[in-house]
Amino acid sequence: MNSQVRQQGGADGTVGKALEVLDQVADKGRPVRFSELLAETSHPKATLYRLLQTLTNQGMLAYDEDRQTYAPGLRLVRLAHSAWRQSSLAPVARPYLTALAQDVGETIHLAQLDRGQVLYVDKMNAAEPIEMFSQAGKVGPGYCTGVGKAMMAFLDADDRQDAINRQAYFAHTPNTLTTPDALAAELDRIKAEGVSYDREEHEPGIICIAAPILSSTGRVIGALSITTSTSRQNFDGLEQHRAALLRTAQDIAGAAESWQFPT
Repeated sequence: MNSQVRQQGGADGTVGKALEVLDQVADKGRPVRFSELLAETSHPKATLYRLLQTLTNQGMLAYDEDRQTYAPGLRLVRLAHSAWRQSSLAPVARPYLTALAQDVGETIHLAQLDRGQVLYVDKMNAAEPIEMFSQAGKVGPGYCTGVGKAMMAFLDADDRQDAINRQAYFAHTPNTLTTPDALAAELDRIKAEGVSYDREEHEPGIICIAAPILSSTGRVIGALSITTSTSRQNFDGLEQHRAALLRTAQDIAGAAESWQFPT
């Protein structure tokens, strides 16, 4: 959602503006003061205050009077939880993630794609967890993650190009792909081979092998990855898990056939 909501909020009237502010608070990942929000918004002070009051009154935000900060409210948490149950792959995929994690002994990620960005919807830690960015509920970049590239590679031509255009191309590491052309070439290779890799492109020392989860009609409904660190594994080791990864992706896709996902 993030920047896209901020770019489009003005076109959607009051609701769009309120969602923009809600997204701004949620993006912080911590309680935030009015002055900080005001410094980052295009809304006039009075408009921002009114929107914050409305969101607080509706339970979408919570206001701490002692600290004078705003944070996501309980109503928003309930709505997010309901959306997770109804529209994410997580509930149907969980048993398959558990089995794969036990089989390979590494961290397993389940993700879906939202406007070219990765939404991590579930994660199974390895027996010896590795410190890394990804957590269920977090949004990450598509262009430099294994799951992001796996999903983008199997989009239809128009959607793929749209996703390519939405990437930031920030160089997180020396291995990050930083141009649309480089990413497009990588996506072609991934589609031909059926799996993608994160070659320390998002975080130093973190590598993965990932595969898309496709419906029977070829629609991308998610992606799955086996993630580890260079101190524990190398790409030859990850490649040994390819068959288990692809089999699990197919199993999840089959179980999801009767599940209702947003289109």
